[in-house]
Amino acid sequence: MPYIYNIIKADYLQRTRSYSFLITLAVTVYAAYSFVPPSSAAYTTLSASGYKGVYNSAWVGYVSAIMTTVMLSFYGFLLVNSGIKKDIDTEVGLIIATTPISNFKYLLCKQLSNYLVLLTIAGCTFVVSFILFFIRGAGYPFILSNFVLPYLFFAVPALFMIASLAVVAEVFLGKRNILQYIICFFLCGATMSFITKSGDNSSGVFDPFGLSLITKSITRQINSQFHEHVKDVSFGFIFNGHRKYKPFVWEGISWSAVFIFSRVLWMGFGLALTYFSSLFFHRFDFKQAAGKKKIKVIQQPEADKLTINPAGITRQTMPPLVFNYGIFPFIKTELLLLIRQGNKWLWLLNSGLWIAMFIVPLPIAYTYMLPILLFLQVTRWSDLVTKEKTNRVHYFAYASYKPLLRMLPAQIFAGILLALALALPVLLRNAAGLNGYAIINIVNGSVFIVLLAATLGILSGGKKLFEVVFFMLTYAIVNKVPVADYLGGLTHGNTITYIFIIAGINIGLACAGFLTRSYQVKHL
Repeated sequence: MPYIYNIIKADYLQRTRSYSFLITLAVTVYAAYSFVPPSSAAYTTLSASGYKGVYNSAWVGYVSAIMTTVMLSFYGFLLVNSGIKKDIDTEVGLIIATTPISNFKYLLCKQLSNYLVLLTIAGCTFVVSFILFFIRGAGYPFILSNFVLPYLFFAVPALFMIASLAVVAEVFLGKRNILQYIICFFLCGATMSFITKSGDNSSGVFDPFGLSLITKSITRQINSQFHEHVKDVSFGFIFNGHRKYKPFVWEGISWSAVFIFSRVLWMGFGLALTYFSSLFFHRFDFKQAAGKKKIKVIQQPEADKLTINPAGITRQTMPPLVFNYGIFPFIKTELLLLIRQGNKWLWLLNSGLWIAMFIVPLPIAYTYMLPILLFLQVTRWSDLVTKEKTNRVHYFAYASYKPLLRMLPAQIFAGILLALALALPVLLRNAAGLNGYAIINIVNGSVFIVLLAATLGILSGGKKLFEVVFFMLTYAIVNKVPVADYLGGLTHGNTITYIFIIAGINIGLACAGFLTRSYQVKHL
């Protein structure tokens, strides 16, 4: 067993010492600080048809715990779903394959290291919830159990399941990252939607997140205290201006033995998923799968066979050398790499959304469908400037002729061209409506997302940081958070000021990316 501990420790330290994890942790702490907004804020994170609990220890602790569970269930998957892939890329897996460790024990190590990374982030938000109570609290007593128990029974089991799903996704879907994201987001979103809209079952046994338990408890108290018929509780960042909410005192949940035991069952189900995936784990033996493919051998007649020239290869028989120091061949190559990356089936989904944006009402296409369509290209954007380092050819790329004036601008221009092509339906419809501000905003936003991918990829040297940040932006836009609206689909006070703000951010991102890449080229 000591080698299992060493694998978990090494994997955990390797992940937590990366720049992407540290920046993600900082963003998460900031988000946790906003889980319990001040009374003067124009948004709320938990609303029950105009009612909101007072900021006692129960409300602060439970809201912080449930928001942490929901957010980490989504973007936490992006953060931890590359443990096996990293062993493949670094060829550490070839060493592990020769050791006596079984497939289940290896995958269990990956699952537990995933879990520890997510628990580290949850632990930081747990500490922030303490601070929030003393900042936002309205004179109510501090009760420790109202902070510990929600995290223990909501976040701990749910994150265990997410860590297991990350392992299962890597085993069965391999390098199909975007398919992993789609399936995970669909499962989590569909489960949460079904739970919040289900019947009167308030036991929460079939709820891995604990949403149904807190929802039924809040609605039951509101209905009994104010004689209402409230059925739904909304989670997330809900912007309703400076709306006045009716306050009520909520004292938390009465935990039942059935619900607590169900948490153990859900964690056991996560272990069962890890064991099931171990039965199909490739154990880094890719030649076996390649050997199953039949190779067709084309028999050529004797007269058609090439004759070997004993004199060797002469310069006269080779095509002449043609030099082209322009940037356009680079742009064409990078654009083809972006288009051909990933599975072809994904372009069917992209095409369906692209065509639908011509048909659906423009506000829906602009505010919802366009951000989602751009997010579906997350693996293309994240690989834009990191593929050279991933494939270990950055030594040649950085030593090429003027890499800062040819290669990097070509990658950025190719990414912008693809983004504008995907946004073409919304651009044409706004052009038909003579909405010039919307066109400028979409172009500005397309440049922003490509520059964000390039700059974060250059700074972190990997793809995870951008993938997590891009998901947070898309999630915030779908929930109509104005500060995250990089496409300008929401209403802003001063449109001209907003355009200049996004343009200024783009200039800052471009400067940071080029300066960092210049340093990397000179200190290779």
